[in-house]
Amino acid sequence: MVTLCREADRYVANVLPIIREAQKAGASTPRQIAEALNARGIPTSRGGQWYAQSIANILERA
Repeated sequence: MVTLCREADRYVANVLPIIREAQKAGASTPRQIAEALNARGIPTSRGGQWYAQSIANILERA
């Protein structure tokens, strides 16, 4: 479990700057941020698409 938490923290640290860029560009809701990341081709930690809840979880973790 500790290893999973470390991996998740590392992933959040890598994707958070991209989320912040999307916010600076005008994406203000988790849904808009998810759309921005999907449009840029940024995969989730499991290689899937972003959803509003995924973004909300990352922002809560950060």
